[in-house]
Amino acid sequence: MSKSSNVSVWKKITSWQLFLPVLCFILVMAVNIIHDAAVGTNPLSFFLITLKDTTSNGTILYGRIIDILNRGSEAAILAIGMTLVASSSAGTDISVGSVMSLSASFCCMLLAGFGVTSTTDLKVPLMVGVLAGIALGALCGAFNGTLVAYLKIQPMVATLILYTAARAIGLLLCNNMIVYVRNDSYGAFGGYSWILPTPFIIAVVCILIMSLLLKKTALGMYIQSVGINPRASRIAGVNSAKIIFITYLLCGLFAGIAGIVNSSRITSADSNNVGLYMELDAILAVALGGNSLGGGKFSLAGSIIGAYTIQAITTTLYSLGVSTDQAPVFKAVIVIIIVAIQSAPVKAYMRKRQLVKEAKEVSVNE
Repeated sequence: MSKSSNVSVWKKITSWQLFLPVLCFILVMAVNIIHDAAVGTNPLSFFLITLKDTTSNGTILYGRIIDILNRGSEAAILAIGMTLVASSSAGTDISVGSVMSLSASFCCMLLAGFGVTSTTDLKVPLMVGVLAGIALGALCGAFNGTLVAYLKIQPMVATLILYTAARAIGLLLCNNMIVYVRNDSYGAFGGYSWILPTPFIIAVVCILIMSLLLKKTALGMYIQSVGINPRASRIAGVNSAKIIFITYLLCGLFAGIAGIVNSSRITSADSNNVGLYMELDAILAVALGGNSLGGGKFSLAGSIIGAYTIQAITTTLYSLGVSTDQAPVFKAVIVIIIVAIQSAPVKAYMRKRQLVKEAKEVSVNE
């Protein structure tokens, strides 16, 4: 293969939309390989997946990769809605963490009964409580969408309302207490289905449904066109306000799903801690996925990779012995570096250098 063809192949690889998100994930994985080799353990132990017998879930897949897929599922679910919101409205929904808490609180309150702090018997059918919690999340999304799309309030200001109020409402629903639903059927959403983590399966289902919806309908094209130029979209006959409203509705819906999953892990509704700071992980996932927070074209796959990259960073820090108190500092530094690498000025600088290099090669060959 000639040198020019090698350059052409490399150019195609680097121009791939998911190149940087995938590269960032690979770099995080490489850190684990280097660390394990340095301490004298199997360099591939981070990627080792085994079957493990447990008392509560039976035989399950076990390993750090499985843990990343499991623990990162809520962020991945949130990243779906956040990607659509950022693309259509050039803004972010900072209320998703609080909406998670509210949805979980409403669900557990219905299942346990108002004023009950702990129960093993469900007061209403399981799916009634779960669907009600998800529906409340969608209602919160509709509220945010109305403020942004129809009242033209800036997204961060509009979603700040539920960011501050949703947790307080959840506390009222739970009578200012942590409500425990010690029922195996409710715990299944945060447990295991056969050998796989149920949260990961739920995340995959959400991703597949949304991907099909975006590809098989014109919704994806409408969202991007509204994000690029809402005025031109209106002139072309696209109802920009309606599209923005739908994206916020979907964002709230996915926040409700993530809230149920998060609450199911601990079979309780802790209004103060469910979904805490999750809005930051969702926004970072969108940014790490190479998507612009200023609206326009988006990559759903990039956001999903970004969500699991964030969880991989967290898992890596813990495996390196970093304490839970110190981990956010290292995590912030790593995320800043990754986002900086994917920023427009850095990309433009790298493209300029590549063009200069190619020009020099052409002049030498001549």
